[in-house]
Amino acid sequence: MNLTPAHSFATRAVHAGRDDLGDLGVHAVPIDLSTTYPAVDCAGEAARIEEFASGAQPSGSPIYARLHNPTVARFESALAELEGAEAAVAFASGMAAMSACLLATAAAGKRHVVAVRPLYGGSDHLLGSGLLGTEVTWAEPKGVAAEIRPDTGLVVVESPANPTLTELDLAALAADCGEVPLLVDNTFATPVLQRPLERGASVVLHSATKFLGGHGDVLGGVVACGEDFARGLRQVRVATGGVLHPLAGYLLLRGLATLPVRVRAAQASAHELALRLSAHPKVAAVHYPGLAVDRPGQMDGGGALVAFEVDGDAHKVVAAVELITPAVSLGSVDTLIQHPASLTHRVVQASDREAGGIGENLLRVSVGLEDVDDLWADLSRALDTA
Repeated sequence: MNLTPAHSFATRAVHAGRDDLGDLGVHAVPIDLSTTYPAVDCAGEAARIEEFASGAQPSGSPIYARLHNPTVARFESALAELEGAEAAVAFASGMAAMSACLLATAAAGKRHVVAVRPLYGGSDHLLGSGLLGTEVTWAEPKGVAAEIRPDTGLVVVESPANPTLTELDLAALAADCGEVPLLVDNTFATPVLQRPLERGASVVLHSATKFLGGHGDVLGGVVACGEDFARGLRQVRVATGGVLHPLAGYLLLRGLATLPVRVRAAQASAHELALRLSAHPKVAAVHYPGLAVDRPGQMDGGGALVAFEVDGDAHKVVAAVELITPAVSLGSVDTLIQHPASLTHRVVQASDREAGGIGENLLRVSVGLEDVDDLWADLSRALDTA
């Protein structure tokens, strides 16, 4: 099937990356597990090795699995289709994808990054640690333009933010960035609810482990961007080896087919839980974009995560749930609850956590596909008994 912009997002999610299956005479996507491939024409392959090392994707034999994998390439082309990007480059994890973005810009002589908190705790730690030789300046959204320097290679934001679910005006930020690429972590929204490239961003990053995979059984990361930036990312991937396993690529491509259905179903339940939490006497505050009166309007809905502040001991609430799973991560078919200050954002300095609204009484729930009444019965009982 040849996809066109006239096809709906749901149709493209099902068929992207699968356009040649009819010609192959198969219905399910094949998985290529080869680590190496025959290279009879050594002289010809030498030239192709140089192309791979430069970040290109020449046709023909992949030569070696670190250079290219056909199954992973299917997932990349599908994600690029859904984000409206020229290209996508997949990695072994979301943090490997973020690292590659920083390394690629540093290799071009741009080691300075402007970032807006809150970000995922791992991203915050990576930027602030200097492990990759990056210098970071933290800014408020409206102060980004003032912090950009000649050696600024990226502006990094997350919207909705992890874990407070704060939305940013991506179009305004992109305008403030000027020629500096704006990288948006779109893990929480997914391309179902938000496509940052349409708002002027240059780079879109996903922890594919989350909603894209959708079942808590695959680890991966992916970056959607223009072909020029993609070449730099592939250079990093070839050199460092942070490749996505082909079985993971297969599972992520399969996850994309049901992504719109899963996200919208989970979003409907999340909105209902947010409303009920707002009325509970032991909940001090609820953070959910769908309840906000004045919002930038980036997402098509409020998303599938809810954050709330407990009037009491948040740890006891986590310990009291029975149906909901106490665990980090998000975007799975089952509902998860976690305490960000103890887990996902523990590597962020306490003062920075507090400044970003990540207090000791904040909990984050990733809503799954269970019946919303069952989820509320479990959550409200945990709040009452804790």
